[in-house]
Amino acid sequence: MPVVGKAAVLVAGSWGTAIASVLADNHREVALWTRSEAQARDINTRRHNSKYLPDAELSPNIQATVSMQEALKGAEAVFVVAPSSAMREVAGQMRAYLEQGTLVVHATKGFESGSLKRMSEVLADELPDYDPERIVVLSGPSHAEEVIGRKPTTVVVAAKCLKAAEQAQDLLINHYFRVYTNPDVVGVEVGGALKNIIALGAGLSDGLGFGDNAKAALLTRGLAEITRLGTAMGAHPPTFAGLAGIGDLVVTCTSRHSRNWRAGSLLAQRLPLDEVLSRMGMVVEGVKTTQAAYTLAAQYEITMPITSQLHQVLFEGKDPEAAVEDLMGRVRTHELEEAALPRS
Repeated sequence: MPVVGKAAVLVAGSWGTAIASVLADNHREVALWTRSEAQARDINTRRHNSKYLPDAELSPNIQATVSMQEALKGAEAVFVVAPSSAMREVAGQMRAYLEQGTLVVHATKGFESGSLKRMSEVLADELPDYDPERIVVLSGPSHAEEVIGRKPTTVVVAAKCLKAAEQAQDLLINHYFRVYTNPDVVGVEVGGALKNIIALGAGLSDGLGFGDNAKAALLTRGLAEITRLGTAMGAHPPTFAGLAGIGDLVVTCTSRHSRNWRAGSLLAQRLPLDEVLSRMGMVVEGVKTTQAAYTLAAQYEITMPITSQLHQVLFEGKDPEAAVEDLMGRVRTHELEEAALPRS
């Protein structure tokens, strides 16, 4: 079947490459933007992204480029999959070449350091002529290694403009990649970002050999923390019971594909954070997200004990086992803090 349109994907990491593969399977011509000429040659000549997904053969519909202008020219949609630390820079580079009518979708799970802004807010800042209600967020339980292997995956796209969300849904949905829509942009972004903190904790717990009981408790109480902060920031609580909440939380906390889980397991070995990140060789969003969430919790006066203990482990030199002991030794409380049973 001939191609039916063009999409751009920025940048050529593992998740960006997986999204490009979905779009290519849906008969789109895909311009996959990278800063690296060597990576572009690898993709275009060998049909592999050797750095991130070396075992996957890429569709001929995908062509890598180092030219932002070339990537965006004629694109009906652009999928921005830059690390949170690079989102503002990439969005700024887009501004001069983004064509009127091009749909903007981002698939980055994190907050901007310093400003603590969500990624859709960063995009809105850098694209002042673009309607912010048409910025779409893509999130949900979706390891790149499984998506590019065409294993069944279900995700969510969120935008204030339903038509924009549905346009992204139409571009992506196929027999192995199911896409739901959701109007709760804040909830989808917050859930996708904060679950990485709990995944760090899950990897640390597993690395310390604490077992399934401990991890189940961590996920459950972690979801409570995510929901508390997300709701304070304006999210709708039901979102956290969906794909961008518990769905993404479960997959990130239990899978060998999860960077954040792997980083947490290395922390359990008492390795310094710098060494952990060096060994990972890829961005571990949960580290910076822990800093952001710790600050946001203080701003919104939200109790986030798991986040607080991980912040102490990551940035204050606290021993991981001591952090777990402090969590277990917290003052007694009701499970449903805001709906506690009356005392008789």
